Amino acid sequence: MTETAELIDNDFLRQFELNVENEMAIIEYSLQERKIFLTKMIIPDTIRTDEFELEFIDLVFKNIKERDISVVPTSPEIAKFVRRNRKYKRMLPVGIRI
Repeated sequence: MTETAELIDNDFLRQFELNVENEMAIIEYSLQERKIFLTKMIIPDTIRTDEFELEFIDLVFKNIKERDISVVPTSPEIAKFVRRNRKYKRMLPVGIRI
């Protein structure tokens, strides 16, 4: 579902956006120094599936990894994703455990 959609980093609203089937999925963030705090995920029920949620979070993490900054997942869904995907644990700042 996310293959044809383009991930947009809307830095004015401080959120990642993915427009799919005329619906907008959002992950809100706060950027402080070299850390990005992923604070809230909003996915409309019409496009929400477990697979979509995982693909969306994965896209966001790949985008952040390209910028070489640390991630602090404060959203429960995103913290759960990091626990299940060990490859992203090294993106956490020193001292942060999930």
